[in-house]
Amino acid sequence: GLSIQKCDLTIPQNNKNHHTEEISTEMLIVRRGQPFTITVSFSAPIRNYLQQMKRTFLIVQTESRHYKADEIQTEFPISSLGDQKQWSAAVEEQDPNFWTLCVNTPANAPIGQYTLLLRASKSSHFLGNFTLLFNPWCRDDEVFLPNEAQRQEYILNQDGIIYQGTENAVLAQPWDFSQFEEDMVDICFILLALGEDFQRENDPAQRKSPVHICRAVAATLNCNEFRSLTEHEPGLHYNGIPPSKWLGSSPILRQWIASKFQPIRYGRCWVFAAVLCSVLRCLGIPTRVVTGFTWAHNTKSSLSVDEYYDEDGTLLTQDETAHVWTFHVWNECWMARTDLLPEYSGWQALDATCQEKGKGLSFCGPAPVHAIKEGDTQVDYDVCYFFAAINAKCHVWIHKADDTLKPAFGGTKYTGNNISTKSVGSERCEDITHNYKYPEGSLQEKKVLDKAYRNMKELETTSSSSTTQFISIPTALEEPVNLSIHLQSNSSLQLGQDITLSIEVFNHSGGEKATHLVVGIQALHYNGVPIAQLWKEDFHFNLQSNSVNNLQVSVPYTWFGKELGENHLLRLTAVLRDEDSSYMYLAQEEISIGDSPLTIEFPENMVQYEPSTAKISLQNPLTEPLQQCVIAVTGRGLIYRQRNYRLGSVEAKSTQELQIPFTPTRAGPRRLTARLTCLQLQNLKSYRTTNIAAA
Repeated sequence: GLSIQKCDLTIPQNNKNHHTEEISTEMLIVRRGQPFTITVSFSAPIRNYLQQMKRTFLIVQTESRHYKADEIQTEFPISSLGDQKQWSAAVEEQDPNFWTLCVNTPANAPIGQYTLLLRASKSSHFLGNFTLLFNPWCRDDEVFLPNEAQRQEYILNQDGIIYQGTENAVLAQPWDFSQFEEDMVDICFILLALGEDFQRENDPAQRKSPVHICRAVAATLNCNEFRSLTEHEPGLHYNGIPPSKWLGSSPILRQWIASKFQPIRYGRCWVFAAVLCSVLRCLGIPTRVVTGFTWAHNTKSSLSVDEYYDEDGTLLTQDETAHVWTFHVWNECWMARTDLLPEYSGWQALDATCQEKGKGLSFCGPAPVHAIKEGDTQVDYDVCYFFAAINAKCHVWIHKADDTLKPAFGGTKYTGNNISTKSVGSERCEDITHNYKYPEGSLQEKKVLDKAYRNMKELETTSSSSTTQFISIPTALEEPVNLSIHLQSNSSLQLGQDITLSIEVFNHSGGEKATHLVVGIQALHYNGVPIAQLWKEDFHFNLQSNSVNNLQVSVPYTWFGKELGENHLLRLTAVLRDEDSSYMYLAQEEISIGDSPLTIEFPENMVQYEPSTAKISLQNPLTEPLQQCVIAVTGRGLIYRQRNYRLGSVEAKSTQELQIPFTPTRAGPRRLTARLTCLQLQNLKSYRTTNIAAA
């Protein structure tokens, strides 16, 4: 019989061919539907090669997780010709002392961690272990992505950008997906297995489906029993890491493993989406992080959502379930939908943020983006949820002192704006709103909304009212045309900058009007929950018929700078009351306090393995010292893990410089990220990408 001396899995070459060399140079990691090569050496020469080959088989098997039925085991002969469509092996080279085998995996094989054995006559020999991933380079794989630049971005790029801020001032935040760091592939499979356990979907054959993988991973991220991240409720005192402090996915996932699967505190929608993106890219599913501005959350599939203000323009949290979020972050994954109609293939929306508190699955998707755009709300996988979130109309009500509600004219908001993602191969922001909806006011948009209403109405009649609260068609409020109000401000402010407000009040009527105007500023969490009323002022004036009154108001930074929330968002409101008719008019504007006071500079030419120094400058824009300043610096391939530099105090309007010595270990484009935390300002980030020449 055969006596095997050793097996060389030719890991460097195989991993390079399979685009996994960044993940590991020590473990064999291959992609399905693409052959890999191994060399088996024998301790005694083999004379009758053909006879031996006929009696020799390869066996691949997965580890059983719970019981024997859980494992996949496939045995296939070694032939002189392999079959590319299924598990097969062919001898590529042979002499009496070794065989070089080419092993084929099917393009729909379940992904996972496999053991490879060789069976000759009655005995089996262990050859090694390998990990099998999805393959966007393989035409027959459901995740096949035909464009190489997109594969580089949505599978191989580890440097991400997540968009926050407001729809008029989109703010780029760096994120390190680190999907190929050491241990990440093992952590991803642990996470996947827990999600499958939670959903009681333990048939390993399901792992051939990218839809199954997406749902199982999303389940682990937020489901009660196993959740790997705890969502942070605004206003609670922290006993963990604030969501905006995280710089990347690998510290979160490593901490989760080290704590034996205790939920990590804390996550927010952008953290859920970023971690999900890391895991899915690692497993081979093309994935990107997407931000939508003015997002109607938890509408329970209603296309109408309400916001309540008091008579001074202070936002009230009357309805706890439905909020209009300033922004929301989710994922898109690329795949063919073999379970749905062919036109639903392509990008799929997947939202790992908890939807409703309570038991059960609280993630959404994967919903075909094409179905969302076309209003095909009857398609499963939560198309309805996404459609409502980006198409709902927000009506604004004034809650009066006598407990009555009055409509606020002019306050209607439209949701689902500036849907943004990082563009391919660059750090620019790409607007993909057109993938989700037709242009506002177009005939196609009207058709889609009508179709969605009809679908949802049908659903309402076929499902019991106890389980679903369905659609309410937004009714147009009859707007009186007597008065109107327009509010304008800078959409984004520098730190330390005062707010300049311009308010125009128009009287369109034929008579004089007595009016009462209240202008206010509130600090806001990104999910529409108010933090504090920071400033307000009243104005009383009479407006002549067909005239306009212009007001300019300046609010010093010192009045609002201390109370900025984690996302540095402010809502400006102007409420106008017609004293004769008691009609109320509202204008609102959201502004974000933007740029980081950190700048990063690199020397001209940097070479791999040669020591170098970067310079970080902290410019204090405030009229008071920044106290207890700490700058955290990370950069994969530039410095190891994270470094923290304590600067103490930085005087008002002064600049302090920090030298960062480093020796680059990786060539190519490399990013350095710096985060400032001090008493006055939390988690302001800056980043810079540079090119490192290969040694």
